[in-house]
Amino acid sequence: MSEIILMSDPRVAAVAVRECGERLLDVRGGRGHGLLVDQRKQDGTGAFAHLRPAVLDRLLDAQAQLPDGLRLLFVEGYRPPELQSRYFDEYAAELRAANPDWPDDRVRSATSRYVSPPEIAPHSAGAAVDLTLADADGRELDLGTRVNASPEESAGACYTDADGIGAQARANRRLLGSVLTGAGLVNYPTEWWHWSYGDRYWALATGAPAALFGPESR
Repeated sequence: MSEIILMSDPRVAAVAVRECGERLLDVRGGRGHGLLVDQRKQDGTGAFAHLRPAVLDRLLDAQAQLPDGLRLLFVEGYRPPELQSRYFDEYAAELRAANPDWPDDRVRSATSRYVSPPEIAPHSAGAAVDLTLADADGRELDLGTRVNASPEESAGACYTDADGIGAQARANRRLLGSVLTGAGLVNYPTEWWHWSYGDRYWALATGAPAALFGPESR
């Protein structure tokens, strides 16, 4: 996609879902051996560390293409629908309070730059992952902003192709994008850290006839 299509765009919701039935699995288990998992999104049930197997396999393929001494740092995968709804509503309320003249459709669109509408959220399908790069000791590399920096907090530097980030951060973003794209994942261009496979956004971006994964409950 040459333009930035937001998650709230009707074209995303219009993509059909042909659920393939893969069950969520914990990336901290044997199949995800070698994947570095951050604890910042740790929850009581461990939901954050779950993904569809096809997504995990592609992450491991991407990691194998990184230069020696670098690893993917997994931050968050599956997000229960109720948590997704809470995040969406809270951010929408912030935007509405800061911009009381905005109509509802503009609030929804602006919210979807940072939090997907719950009914089509890739995280709630177990199809998306928030991640970054780390060195051999687990230290995060510079990618221009922190993971999950909002457009307001980062002055737009959270956009994958944003201007105004340093040369090293730009190189690190290019490296991250190269290995993940090569493994078959797609980026949400308002969030450099968000990548997905098999969801509606992936299907629209790649021209696939349907999404493989719809919202999932645990």
